[in-house]
Formats: sequence, C-alpha cells, structure tokens
Amino acid sequence: MRKRRLGSNLEVSEIGLGCMGMSQSYGKIDEKEAIKTIHYALDNGINFLDTADVYGNGHNEKLIGEALSLYKGTTKAIVASKFGIVNGDDIAKRYINGNPNYIRTSIENSLKRLNLECLDLYYIHRIDKTVPIEETVGAMSDLVSEGKVRYIGMCEASLDIIEKAHNVHPITAIQSEYSLWSRDVEKTILPKLKELGIGFVPYSPLGRGFLTTHFQFVENDMRKFFPRFQNENLLNNRKLVNKLTEIADDMNFTTAQLALAWVLSKGENIVPIPGTKKRTNLIDNMKAVDVVLNAEQMSELDTLFDFSAINGLRYPEQLMGELGN
Repeated sequence: MRKRRLGSNLEVSEIGLGCMGMSQSYGKIDEKEAIKTIHYALDNGINFLDTADVYGNGHNEKLIGEALSLYKGTTKAIVASKFGIVNGDDIAKRYINGNPNYIRTSIENSLKRLNLECLDLYYIHRIDKTVPIEETVGAMSDLVSEGKVRYIGMCEASLDIIEKAHNVHPITAIQSEYSLWSRDVEKTILPKLKELGIGFVPYSPLGRGFLTTHFQFVENDMRKFFPRFQNENLLNNRKLVNKLTEIADDMNFTTAQLALAWVLSKGENIVPIPGTKKRTNLIDNMKAVDVVLNAEQMSELDTLFDFSAINGLRYPEQLMGELGN
C-alpha cells in the first residue's frame, strides 16, 4: 500500500478504513468480524482508521481501542476521530456543539475510549454556526500544544470557514462526502485545498455502498431515509450504477474498484476512507489502488455521473443545513 500526505506532515496509507458501520447504521453489529477487519487492514498496509465519538454513541471508539489493544503487529495505526455532533432521542433533537469547553470534555472521553494518550487527527464533525470558528479552532489548537492531538481537521466546511480556520491553526485535512455521485466539492473546495496544502479525506467514496454490485438494504438501514435511496430517485440512480458496472466489467475490475480508482485519480492529496465491517469487502476495496485510469476513461465517468444526472439530495432535508459546501 502506497502512502499519501495530508497537509504538511501527516503520512497515511493511500486509502483508509471508515469504521462507522461497525457500530451503527448498517444492520447487525459483529464485533469479532469488525476487529478482524481492522487487524487485516493494518496487516496489509492500511494504517488510517476513521471514527467519531457519535458513532454508536461511543461504541465505535471503544471497539477501535479494543482492536488496537489486541493487535500484535508492528504497524502503527493512524487514528482520526471527531467531535461536535450531539444526538438526542431523535433527529429533531440533534445539534452541533463547537464550544471550547465541550471540546475539552470530548477529547478526554475519546482518548479514554480509544485507550490513547494522543489522537493523530481530530476533526470538528460539523460546523457550529453559533460559535465563531476561530474560537473552536483555537481550542483545538490548544489540544495540539498540550500533546493530546497531533493534527486538526474539519468536516463538511465551507470555503470561507476553511480559510478562517486555517489562519488560526494549520488545517491538515478536510473531510466531506465525495464520490462519483456526490461531487459538490469539485468546483471550489478541492482547488482551494490544493492551493492551501490541505489534505482531503472523502467519506462514502462508494456512495454508502450504492456504487457496488452488492448493495441491498439491511435491518435498521439509515439509507432508507436518504432521498437518493427512495422511490424514483433510487430507480434513476440504479441505471447509472448499472452502466458503471458495465464499464468496470469491460476493464476487468469490480464496480467498487472502479469507483474508488476514480476518487484516487482526482488528486494526490486525496485519501478516501471507504467504510466496511467485513474483510471480503475490504480486500476488494484495497485492489483499487492498482487501477490506473487514463484521461479518456476519467472523462467517460465524469460525463456519466454529471452533476445533473443524480436524483435526490444526499441527506434528509433537516440535515442538509449542517453542510457547508
């Protein structure tokens, strides 16, 4: 597995492992398989693990902490976590908290669950519009000075917020949704990140599993509530994936490998974190790093998944307001 650099100094594997699904959103939880998947990733060159305090309400960080405590290999894991999303009893009670005092409590809890003394990368999960970003990032910067965090990042931040934050403390990575069917960041965010020397970490680079041949709804599946996965939107979007699969078959790759290769080809500062809770999917995803796409093939995929071709919002309406780009 080759390495890529986020920001100035954080070197990570070319693709990372998104761990959210090991604790929530996609059916039954299998902790033993999840831990084996994490170990397999580390044993085979993927050293970049992504989690958040809100995933499973702390369960995911505890799971990673357990996996790392049991790991007997020599590879050092690079762990990224997030704070800022506070879940209520239902989506209507969910809110964002970027208050400096809350940040202090959040990092201590995350480090305890992860069984770490220092977190490699710490993101604000969503931007708190009630707190000046300078205050939030200033508090995160203090954590770096104290040795509790090595690097800081932000998720789903707007261009203006990124620039303001970067002036307070160097931002190492921006995390946003990015895939063939979620390309909002291409027009302004990606060029600015390249200019500023900031890394980009796409989550859901496989469209929450939709850009694969094994997509299906499972028990307690959060995707059922997302407009892109509903009714006519779903039927229209399936046609695009069917075409993607035809192209992948002609190239002797899987649909997932082709979709990931497209993301990887968009820039050397880009490190996608496809999520999975099974080793079989992880093995398939890892092979994407060996897929080389030429300009003609990239253009064909860009055209197929043009911005206007996708039907439906990527989040329910009540969550779209949290997004910055």
